[in-house]
Amino acid sequence: MTEQNKSDSIRCAVVGVGYLGRFHAQKYSKLAGDPKLGGDVDFVGVADADPARAKLVADELFVASFTIEDLLAKAKAGQLDAVTIAASTRAHYDLTKKFLLANVNVNVEKPMTATLEEGEEVVRIANERGLILQVGHVERFNPALTAAKEKLKRPLFIECHRLAPFKPRGVDVDVVLDLMIHDLDVILSLVKSKVKSVSAVGTPVLTPLVDIANARVEFESGTVANITASRVSQSATRKFRVFQEKQYLSIDFGSGDVNLTTKKMGDWPEDLSNVSDPSQLPLEFEHWSLEKGDALLLETISFLKACRGEAKVAVSGSDGLEAMRLASRIQASIRDSLSRREEMRPLEVGE
Repeated sequence: MTEQNKSDSIRCAVVGVGYLGRFHAQKYSKLAGDPKLGGDVDFVGVADADPARAKLVADELFVASFTIEDLLAKAKAGQLDAVTIAASTRAHYDLTKKFLLANVNVNVEKPMTATLEEGEEVVRIANERGLILQVGHVERFNPALTAAKEKLKRPLFIECHRLAPFKPRGVDVDVVLDLMIHDLDVILSLVKSKVKSVSAVGTPVLTPLVDIANARVEFESGTVANITASRVSQSATRKFRVFQEKQYLSIDFGSGDVNLTTKKMGDWPEDLSNVSDPSQLPLEFEHWSLEKGDALLLETISFLKACRGEAKVAVSGSDGLEAMRLASRIQASIRDSLSRREEMRPLEVGE
């Protein structure tokens, strides 16, 4: 199967209905009940490694529950067109591969896989079979980013902070793949240039894996990005700042606030110490307070359109691979910094 016939109903399912998967299932349920939103959608049901959890979500949405094996059998019988995979990251590779080999289009949560090699393999399978493989980098569908993109012509410096309180889910991978990869994907979508160098530091705090990290990424175009991610912070922050010639743009992915400061034509005071009010300067301040919207619903609609051949894949497997390649370089730099730190650690008594 390649593209879904535009007149056909797309038979969909969600694999993995834990915290995030349940939200994905709700989006399919909403689209199935409103053809004006997502076209003709047949929400077949949900599957999970835990049958009780699958039944709980299925009953909530009045659809069928399956074991993963039963849903795969349905796929191999040609009774399924598309799935969203929202299982744990470590399960992404195996599940994505199996459903692609069953000729089913796949929307897989980020990160696409736990390793770069796994990601390369599933992208190859999707390409060979002419199937849709979309990666769930949900920030790409955030209304704040969509509104700001047209203002971003040539970023020179990017600074982003993605901080979150500790939660047990998602800790099967480090914070680079858990949280930072969101911003890596957004940065790569804005900066159309090859990565020149990467320098990163990080450390485990509450888990055996790195829980907080900072990376400096330089691109061949001259753009520099400074990225911080933490899953051991006191409060949640999702801020993204872009600096370009004569402009400064700030995006709050959480609140939907966008602020733009632009230097206008006009005389700039030689001595700024005499300026008490920024409004006296030739600066223009713009602010948008966007409704948060439903980025996950927009992601799902985009996936279905791609399955029908109505639009290109918004975040392709290749896009997901680029984010993972950059994440891999950041992880390698962090390992090097941790090794150097360990070498410099003073020996304790008895060692």
